[in-house]
Amino acid sequence: MSPRAGAPVRVLVVDDSATVREVVSRVLSAEPRFVVEAAADPIIAMRKMARNRPDVVLLDLSMPRMDGLSFLRQLMQSDPLPVVVCSALAERNADVVLRALAEGAVDVVTKPRLGVRGFFEDGVTMLVDTLLAAASASPGSCRAAAPALETVERRTLRSATPAPGATSVIALAASTGGTEALSVVLESLPEDAPGVVVVQHMPEAFTGPFARRLDRSCRLSVEEARDGTRVTPGRALVAKGNHHLVVRRDADGLVVRVTGGELVARHRPSADVLFHSVAEAAGAAALGVILTGMGCDGAEGLLAMRERGAWTIAQDEASCVVFGMPREAIARRAAREVVPLGRIGATLLERARREERP
Repeated sequence: MSPRAGAPVRVLVVDDSATVREVVSRVLSAEPRFVVEAAADPIIAMRKMARNRPDVVLLDLSMPRMDGLSFLRQLMQSDPLPVVVCSALAERNADVVLRALAEGAVDVVTKPRLGVRGFFEDGVTMLVDTLLAAASASPGSCRAAAPALETVERRTLRSATPAPGATSVIALAASTGGTEALSVVLESLPEDAPGVVVVQHMPEAFTGPFARRLDRSCRLSVEEARDGTRVTPGRALVAKGNHHLVVRRDADGLVVRVTGGELVARHRPSADVLFHSVAEAAGAAALGVILTGMGCDGAEGLLAMRERGAWTIAQDEASCVVFGMPREAIARRAAREVVPLGRIGATLLERARREERP
């Protein structure tokens, strides 16, 4: 259940590192929007939760007595509530982090580097925004909504492969809950679908492993975007964490640029940056989709795509983990269509085929 309007968000920090508990608690306690409690392991956390149920859990995965993944599974079975994984910034942690996201965690943040006094400003922004988004999340929405629809959609798409034509690029963006939503959409697309560009708000260490996990489960080829990579049919390019992804047109077609720069709409990569670039580079030859997530990132960019003639889609509220980003896009009339998660892949292909007709 989400916290009452105006009430502070109750956060339980579960981490065996006293330093991490102290740093995170100090950062969050400086924000009047949070009430923070901490536990050194899941056993202590369960006792505290029995007395005072939190709105969101910030969870380490490597702990004594019970590991974080086992604790997460127990929570999802007995008392689902929003869980954000707090992980060290290292690729060796990526597999277990991605497993946690697949099993019900709604997002991931990186731990503060020990020995550094507090977070950098961007780190504080990301932590605060992620926990606020998680507190309003509906854990398990994607997993509950997708399977029954996915079977129908896969059966439909076998005979719905788009021929080469006008649609040159599909742009997707997501935040909280987006890893599983993106999996549902991308796994539904055939191997010769139009080229795809993706922004998922995620720390830098995890976007490469996330792309490789998708590559194993999708018929499309999926990879982390590299500067200068071509947008081609059958390939999906995932924005590198902490970098903006931009699409440009040159004499040979569409190409991506991977850039730095300031946070845009409080994010890097930013959906607005991607969508604005696609509007400029592809115009009506593009399709745009905004998926689950909190905040307004992507709404203005999706509107720019619509104004340039692209067909634009927002995920519907019932299938979102957090409806914030799609809601903003709908409110600004950026979305031409509102579609349940399990039907977005089929809708994209239908739109691509429709644009190819004379």
